[in-house]
Amino acid sequence: MSKNISKPSSLDLAILVLGNGGREHAMVKALARSPHCAALFCSSGNGGIADDAECVILPTAQDVIDFCDEEDIDLVIIGPEQPLVDGVSDMLRREGILVFAPSQAAAQLEASKSFTKSICDAANIPTASYGSFTDRDAALAYLATQSLPIVIKADGLAAGKGVIIALTMDEATSTIHAMFDGQFGAASSTVVIESFLEGEEISFFALCDGTRCVPFGSAQDHKRAYDGDEGPNTGGMGTYAPAPIMNVELERIIMNEIMQPAVDEMAKRGTPYQGILFAGLMIQHNRPMLIEFNARLGDPETQVLLTRLTTDFAALCYHAALGTLPDQPMQWDERAAVCVVMASKGYPNHYSKGTEIHNLEIAESMDDVVVYHAGTEVTEDGRLIAIGGRVLGITALGATVLEAQQRAYAAVDTIDWKEGFCRRDIAWRAIARD
Repeated sequence: MSKNISKPSSLDLAILVLGNGGREHAMVKALARSPHCAALFCSSGNGGIADDAECVILPTAQDVIDFCDEEDIDLVIIGPEQPLVDGVSDMLRREGILVFAPSQAAAQLEASKSFTKSICDAANIPTASYGSFTDRDAALAYLATQSLPIVIKADGLAAGKGVIIALTMDEATSTIHAMFDGQFGAASSTVVIESFLEGEEISFFALCDGTRCVPFGSAQDHKRAYDGDEGPNTGGMGTYAPAPIMNVELERIIMNEIMQPAVDEMAKRGTPYQGILFAGLMIQHNRPMLIEFNARLGDPETQVLLTRLTTDFAALCYHAALGTLPDQPMQWDERAAVCVVMASKGYPNHYSKGTEIHNLEIAESMDDVVVYHAGTEVTEDGRLIAIGGRVLGITALGATVLEAQQRAYAAVDTIDWKEGFCRRDIAWRAIARD
């Protein structure tokens, strides 16, 4: 049974969040603060989300639809990228359910790097020069004309591992062969080769309602597993916000030359973009170049963004989903935020599951500290255990980035988890800048 989308008379919203990571815990906490959030559910949730929302298990889109009808859900918010690429938002919309998330067609901005490049071409968005190939020999011929280093990308989703920066021609050649030989499955059936961009990388976010978008903050993250940006790439070992390199003029340029043109082009193609648009940008001399788009909030960027956000998150998501986003700037806590990710030893490779975490309540009781759960579960006998690679996001506010960093690590040091580890240098670039 479907229902017609309508505005609750008092804006008392029953909200369902889909996802179970640190991003979703941050979203749930922000929603729970809203006076407009009357009921809050999360599928499937985790050990921390269960403290802030009712966790339910909804394995299929049809289960989500049935639950929305049974509980009279006013808004569904989708956190991770895979349901977007799978078209879950489209299935819900066809049933008359309001969704804060892009459609499957709009999510191509994340699902296909060659599609994003075509949007850049059409909308004159500044980005690296490139070639897109479905043929191995054509890709190798193009490579022979390029200078080093060179960036080689699997076109589709590859769990964050489909981007290689090749420093030598031999490495670039072997990477192209590996991708066309199925290294990333269907994701590398198309390969994008890009020129290497230099500068300072930031994450920039905009809230979009299909026709317009407004700035939603910036952050900088740390992808390498170990201190000094050493070790393998991960999903993110920590982040801080706002990005110190950001300024009013740079934000204006990003919005006018990248974010709004992308939204305009998507609307022009009949695939309007609603939700969060996440741009990975390279900044040099106050000029931005697009590295990639993502069709959702980042993790762990969400943890620092939503810890600082003071505007009502539930109302923002609701109006963006309706296409009635107000033309007003976001309101933020003026302090900086730093998130330190605690991960299972061995991550991002092999790691043990089921290890027990102690003393979390001490960290949670500290002033200006929020502990976000990513890969946790509470056992039947009440023990908190780690069930994932990235497990906790210890997030703190401070008058300066240094103060926020010190507060976050003080909280980390109260946690007793022998099987966990973290980087000890999160936000080092921002601190070195001061």
